[in-house]
Formats: sequence, C-alpha cells, structure tokens
Amino acid sequence: MLIITEDEVENLLAEGAMVDALIDAVAAAMADLSAGRVSLPPRSAALIDPVTVTGLLDMPAYVPSAKALTSKLVSVFPTNAGTAVPVRQAVIVVFDPEDGRPAALVESTHLTAMRTGACSALSARLLARPDASTLAVLGTGVQARAHALTVSRVRAFRELRLAGRSQEKASALARELEGQVPMPIRVCGSFEQAQDGADVVAAATYATEPVVRREWLAPGTHVSSVGYHPRGRELDDATVADALLVVESRAAALNAVPPNRDLADPLASGVITEDHVHAEIGELVAGTATGRTAADQLTLYKSVGVAVQDAAAAALVLRRVGGHVRAGS
Repeated sequence: MLIITEDEVENLLAEGAMVDALIDAVAAAMADLSAGRVSLPPRSAALIDPVTVTGLLDMPAYVPSAKALTSKLVSVFPTNAGTAVPVRQAVIVVFDPEDGRPAALVESTHLTAMRTGACSALSARLLARPDASTLAVLGTGVQARAHALTVSRVRAFRELRLAGRSQEKASALARELEGQVPMPIRVCGSFEQAQDGADVVAAATYATEPVVRREWLAPGTHVSSVGYHPRGRELDDATVADALLVVESRAAALNAVPPNRDLADPLASGVITEDHVHAEIGELVAGTATGRTAADQLTLYKSVGVAVQDAAAAALVLRRVGGHVRAGS
C-alpha cells in the first residue's frame, strides 16, 4: 500500500496546473453526485464531546466515473483553533474498486482544505460575474489559505483582500501568500472593510457571529461560505434570504448532522423554506440548472462538505504520484 505524506500532497498542489486539475476533478464529482451516479452513505461520528462536536468522522464514498472507492477519517478538535494544530486533521484510505485491496493511505489535512477551496473556486467559476476583479477572503487559517490559492485561479482578479479576527494573523497569511497568488494583497482592518465593493467573498471562518452581512455586500457579489461553528454562524439571515442559493447536495445541506446553523437557523425560523435552494452545484456543472441571471444578482454557495470531493481529490493525487489505482488511471 502506497503512503502519500502531507508534504508530498502539499508539494504536488503547489503547482497551478494541479490546482486547476483539482477544480476540474471536483466539478466532475459534483456532477456525478447530482446525477445520482455515486454511492454516498451518511457520515458517521464517534464523538468525544457532542456539544462541541469533538471526535472522529468517517466519510465513505464511491465515484464510478473516477473509479474511486475511498473513506476519509477526519478528527475535529475545535479546541485547536488558534493553535499550530489544525481543527481538522484527516487521512483518506483508497481501495482498488476491482478487488478491494487497500491501494493507498493519503495524509489529507491539506488535501481537505484544498478540495474545499476547489469547490468554492468552482462555485465562483459558475456564478461570479465574468468581470469580477476583487476577491475577499475572510479567515486566517488553513481553509482561508486554500481559498486564496484556489478561488484566485478562476477569474482575472486584480486584488486579494484578507481579513480575520486577528490583523496580525491576517498579515502573516498575506506574507505567506506573496508570490503564490498573481495579484496584490491587502490586509483589511475588518470583515466589513474587506467586503466593501468586493466581487467575490470567500468566507472560511470559525465564527460565532455572522462575518458576512447583507448590508456589507455590493450588488452582484458572489459569496462562498465553508465556515462551521456548532454554536455560531458565518452568514446572516438577510444574505441567505436574498441570494440565489446553491449547495453541494440538497440532502446534505438540509439534513446535516450536526446541523449547519447558516441554513438550519433560517429554515427553523421560517426566513427561508427548503425550496429556497435553487440548485446543486453539480446541476450547474451539467447544465441542468441555470446560474446567475443578472449582473446585480447576489449568489451564494453554502458548503457542508461531501465525501465525493475527497474521493475525486485522492484519486487525482494518486494518479499524479504514479501509484497503482485501476480507478482513474
């Protein structure tokens, strides 16, 4: 069995062409999901603390088009927030779909962040205005870094804005990203400042109170939101209510366990109904649903994460490393 380390994954995904390939791989997987071609059981959890959702998640998936049979194990430890240890750490086990042999173990903390960013990038590719020129990334952690690296690939952005709860951490992330993104970087003093006039807002925070607010968003903004806090929210009600809402999977978004409050709260209070979900992102990829219809339309992609993204990403990495996977080779 091949073991692919975190360093190998990070080095591989440092190449712009590989990031583009990852976005394309995730697009194909999302189209498969929406067309009903995948096997995606509900994730299971072994929780140390159900209140903080601390513990271990298991996320299996089979994606026939990529011939990827995988299971991701991800630990979630919210108490790691603000430390050198990521809140989420993961490995993906890849099996040969023809005879069931374990083919590879892929360290996947960085891969998880990048596949999440890749789907946000896909949402921007499909929903952001063609002339979008300013990208705002909210957050300072591994997901924020991944979003800067991925979302910046899909439009000719002329400025990247960064904002977080700590301006010191935002400045450190800006220094880390210098030379890795093809645009000037500006560290903003607040979330509101970062969103002022931004064309694309990529939120990747561990917020307890909304950091994306409707009154801060310009007409025609595209928002991607991947943040999750068991007792908090990243988006306010007005943003969710006013936006053309796209999700990865209706079932996953509306019935997430534990619930993602960015959608669960406005659903529970009657601000929106389940019919407010306009489309799955895979339907946009396949052309079975429409996206943006006006330049001033607010669009929103809300992610809860689905294992088909991990399967597609791991299969891509394994092919590029040269490991033996009948699937996708």
